[in-house]
Amino acid sequence: MKKNLFFVLLLCSVLQGTSQTPAEFKTPANRYRPKPLWFWNNTTVTRKGIDTQLKALKEQAGYGGVSILPFGAKFGPKYLSPEYFDLYEYTAGKAETLGMQLSLYDEYGFPSGSGGAIGGDDIPRFLNRYPSLAMKRLDKIEEEVDGGTVYHKPASAAGKLMAVVAMDTATKERIDLTGKITEGVIVWKVPEGRWKIMQFVCVNDGDPNMDYLSKDAARAYVTMTHEQYYKRFPQYFGTTITETFFDEPTLYRAKGRVWTPSFNDEYRARYGSSPALYYPALWYDIGPETEAARNALFTLRSDLYAEAYPLTISRWSAAHGALATGHQDNEEVENPVGTSGDLMKCFRYLDIPGIDKIGTWAERPTERFYKIVSSAAYNWDHSLVMSETYGAMGNLPWDSLYSIAMDQFAKGINVLIPHAAWYDDDNVTFLPELSSRNPLYADGLYDFNTFLGRMHTILQNEDRFVAEIAVLYPIHTMQGDHRFDGPLDPYRGGVEIPYLDYVQLGQMLTDGLGRDFEWLHPEVLADRCTVGKRGTLDLSGTKQYNSFHTLIIPASKTISVSTLNQAAALYEAGGKVIFTSQLPTRSAEAGADDWVVTLMGELLPQAAQGVYRNHNKNGGEVLFIEHPDLQTLSLALQRTEPYDVEGIGYTPAMALAGGKANPGLKGGAVPLRYIHKERNGKSIFYFANLSDEPFDKEIALRGKKRFELWNPHTGETYPVAAHYDKKGKENITLLRLTLPRLKSLFLVEK
Repeated sequence: MKKNLFFVLLLCSVLQGTSQTPAEFKTPANRYRPKPLWFWNNTTVTRKGIDTQLKALKEQAGYGGVSILPFGAKFGPKYLSPEYFDLYEYTAGKAETLGMQLSLYDEYGFPSGSGGAIGGDDIPRFLNRYPSLAMKRLDKIEEEVDGGTVYHKPASAAGKLMAVVAMDTATKERIDLTGKITEGVIVWKVPEGRWKIMQFVCVNDGDPNMDYLSKDAARAYVTMTHEQYYKRFPQYFGTTITETFFDEPTLYRAKGRVWTPSFNDEYRARYGSSPALYYPALWYDIGPETEAARNALFTLRSDLYAEAYPLTISRWSAAHGALATGHQDNEEVENPVGTSGDLMKCFRYLDIPGIDKIGTWAERPTERFYKIVSSAAYNWDHSLVMSETYGAMGNLPWDSLYSIAMDQFAKGINVLIPHAAWYDDDNVTFLPELSSRNPLYADGLYDFNTFLGRMHTILQNEDRFVAEIAVLYPIHTMQGDHRFDGPLDPYRGGVEIPYLDYVQLGQMLTDGLGRDFEWLHPEVLADRCTVGKRGTLDLSGTKQYNSFHTLIIPASKTISVSTLNQAAALYEAGGKVIFTSQLPTRSAEAGADDWVVTLMGELLPQAAQGVYRNHNKNGGEVLFIEHPDLQTLSLALQRTEPYDVEGIGYTPAMALAGGKANPGLKGGAVPLRYIHKERNGKSIFYFANLSDEPFDKEIALRGKKRFELWNPHTGETYPVAAHYDKKGKENITLLRLTLPRLKSLFLVEK
């Protein structure tokens, strides 16, 4: 009961909402100040060093806490030794004295899951202790045979045999041979034709990390790590230790074929049938069932991934007074099936979904995926969203530090974890070193962290995210086109799907048009969305709910029947549905391709004649944009009633002034980033100007409202002059918004 009370108090503290006074905004409390990763790197850490550095991190750098990350072969004391825990407990006590908080980083090096084997001292603690629960891989053993013979070969004993399937190479007919095994030998009379006989075997991969698809492995890892901290100093959990942090689990390991021995049992329990005949689709085209088979298998793999480590960590953290956060590796891969499975679903059970902004823009364009992670939070009724930010980006100038942060906050991030402060600042592996000892940042770091603290003060709460446009997360088409052993290295995702456009659409909406939106996972669209009588798609939730008047379906060859049914219902009720680049032809469910073709024919009845627009008497509209760009997308989104925000992005009229490809930077055409939150019926807008030109223009906000301006760069608050008008039947608030380059502000409704 005491632990649960700690958790309730923690939630009340972290999620209490927008500051009630300008003074609390101007001088943010420690709990809102950022908690960087604090690398205990390649050296022996001492109490004296902790005393000196922790105090400086608070008083000189302006941090509110840290997340200790043991790192490097020369780190001491030995990881998970009594001396290590003594030092950690001492740090927790010191943090408590300073009024700072700790986030419990759960690994030695990274990724989480090995206990020091990668980025640590090369000792595979988890593999040594729990060899049966370490990572597994799915292998395929195959040969081709001609009909008219008897196949007589031993079944593989290399691991757990998941399936044996014969497939006719011409007709794609498949036969389950699992029942043809006697005393370890496959005996089968081969029919006429040419047959590919495949054995699918789940084997030990040798990777030192845990089996990321296994709940038993996740519980064992928690026993080896988290439980050891709590056993030794429970008094700090829920007060000083307020978060847990996992780092970079991924599915690109094990040659991109991460699997688990219990997969078939889980499939039978959930779906009531055997997956055996679907296994060949993991490598091959198996005919009309290919996309459905891949969706069945990859969906379950993503479910197991989400239900193992993230769910286990979240439940453990909740029971011990902490919130759980973490992120995947390689979030910026456009087809995530081979790296994260389903990037949105990874976070279904996590208190604070997270992402990692790391490396150069060219190599790791993570900013394109912020909204997928923040939308995952909203889809499953969470409110906090984390980003581990700045790692391996070099000694960034101040403009870059601020602009990256502002872009993140405008796209839903509200827990920014700087990467990083380094215990041994002479031995930094991944620049920048964000402590006051670094002369590049010493003079401005406290002010910067105060800025982050002000941002957290306003945004770390359970305020409702407001958007009017929903965009389908096209996981079914990505799963339908994915396969094992693709042409790309597993680290890069294995399979690139050239027709995908969802990432580019997201960028056009937020970075060009000034139209915010929410990604909708197809399962959330089916289970938590209903179509309203006034032509809206309504997402239900206790904290995060929305009414969308427009549903955009990005390029999708494969789609679920439920998604198309919802799109059709929205159209019939008077809403707008926009398809882009690739119209669906295949179903994510077996045997429903004809239904997809039929329904698409009803939605766009003249598509065969090149007519890609359809209207109905209720005002509903369906469009297909074959080659979306700023102009075509902006035209498709036009409507008579006002949007949430008007006047901050590209408009079709700009094309007449030569701004079709690029809105330009003159005459107030600088596109702003923004986010709209709502608390107790009152609006809070955040606007950020990330360009090198000032923004100075009258903007319109829907409704008749009074606002104050809250400046996170200075902490000052000001009244805002406004006047009022109408657009159609709705009131609008008009005000002059002036934002210098690389500055941002809040408009807080009074």
